[in-house]
Amino acid sequence: MATLPNETMNQAGLAFKVIPSNTINIPQPYVSASGTNNSVLPNSLEDTTADFLGVDTTIPQVLNGDTVYNETTNLVATVTKVGNTILELSADIFLATPNEYTVYQGNPAPNAFLLYVGTTGDLSIQTSLDRAVILRNVGNASFIPIGVGRVNTLGTTASDIVALI
Repeated sequence: MATLPNETMNQAGLAFKVIPSNTINIPQPYVSASGTNNSVLPNSLEDTTADFLGVDTTIPQVLNGDTVYNETTNLVATVTKVGNTILELSADIFLATPNEYTVYQGNPAPNAFLLYVGTTGDLSIQTSLDRAVILRNVGNASFIPIGVGRVNTLGTTASDIVALI
């Protein structure tokens, strides 16, 4: 008797939270760094326990264009300059300490993601082919079968959004 593989071909293998932005695409689902900031600097993330350059670690180096999620405040920015323990960012998203963060690989192209919407509302997206669409009245626990590159802040009232790939 044949056994089924652990995952079905039309099932997602990765899922992660989406923080809407009018300018930053949904990142690649690969984590380059994570931790907690320990100071507040303008347009920067400082973590004195981090090694953003990836020297002598198994974690890859953070690169310009990577995406930083402030997991505490649900704000997002991109990396503009990489130092050993400080990342310069495109926006001032760390206004207090301690805030948890995750750095994901950037997604400039963008690649397409399917979405799960946990809480009802409107969803303003850019498709992976860079077409703007507003999906009205998306219900609780809905799957969006469109290749999405970005979820825009303006026009989005839905929440608890998860990218699936």
